[in-house]
Amino acid sequence: MKILINLAMLLDKPTGISNYALNILPYLKALEPTLLVAKAKESYNYRLIRDDLSPAKGSKGHLQRLIWTEWELPQIYQQEKASLLFSPVPEAPVRGQFPYIVMVHDLIPLRFPRLLSPLTPYFRYYVPRVVKNAQHIICNSVATARDIQQFWGINPQKITPIYLGYDGEHFQPLKDLPPSEVSYFIYLGRHDPHKNLSRLITAFAKIADNCREELWLVGPQDRRYTPQLRRLAIALNLGSRVRFIDYVPYRDLPKLLNQATALVYPSLWEGFGLPVVEAMACGTPVVTSNLASLPEITQEAAILINPYQVEEIATAMELLVTNTKQRSHLTELGLKQASRFSWAKTGEATAKLLSKYG
Repeated sequence: MKILINLAMLLDKPTGISNYALNILPYLKALEPTLLVAKAKESYNYRLIRDDLSPAKGSKGHLQRLIWTEWELPQIYQQEKASLLFSPVPEAPVRGQFPYIVMVHDLIPLRFPRLLSPLTPYFRYYVPRVVKNAQHIICNSVATARDIQQFWGINPQKITPIYLGYDGEHFQPLKDLPPSEVSYFIYLGRHDPHKNLSRLITAFAKIADNCREELWLVGPQDRRYTPQLRRLAIALNLGSRVRFIDYVPYRDLPKLLNQATALVYPSLWEGFGLPVVEAMACGTPVVTSNLASLPEITQEAAILINPYQVEEIATAMELLVTNTKQRSHLTELGLKQASRFSWAKTGEATAKLLSKYG
């Protein structure tokens, strides 16, 4: 058995999918895979590939990677005498020239298509051909598995949900942490429309006069969407109460979560929802949506709201301001629920599946 792992999409500054791939690699090492990487990966077998294929190169990088996947990757597969290819993204030669397994993280571009976005044709025309020809498909939740069946008509026996993990040594309750000088609700993530931040800001406006909290939106700002959110905050007289924090070093995230009144994550759809797990692991109460994977990931350890109903979001936030008993209860449940997830579990389950098909 010889497994190739295609890491052409790795970023120098890992986020999202890159973090997923890097965190499971140690648990795949026993399979003695060969990594396809642009930079040397010491202590692994690896083969160097072109360095212009990652998302860091923008749309050009994505296009070059797809062309490389279709025309050059099959040659590498034959040269390496491989028996299986694993890709942490749903990308493989669409002609199905050899056995491969792919990971599908979510189908959000199909649920919330954007005009002129290259992700729309990518998910409508390219990815369905990839998953149809795959030996097997990994996804990160039962909710995503259902989406794969619903949108692409894939046999459920061909799909295995494997939950993501988190860094348990990093995200945990911090003892003897002094209280923050400012009380705040926190949101972690991008500003994409499906993240539902306009309703979150509107909900906060409904309770702002009755609490001292601020609302901190932590994550990369987007010139397409962030200006609209800023204008909404100003229009609701929240200019000084809603803070847009573009970048926070990874090392500082546990402190931010520990000191928050709650994480409020009213996304309209998620494949998994890693910030929710990281918050629970810190003992931070969570308010999140009752849609997609989020009830599956939190179970009883969060206040679940209909994300389309501003009043529900506001009521949940107000409850966590006024009810210390409820906050303590959610802290206890959240810590217990977060313990279900780890990169070790993710990696070991992935290794077991790959060895079965390799």
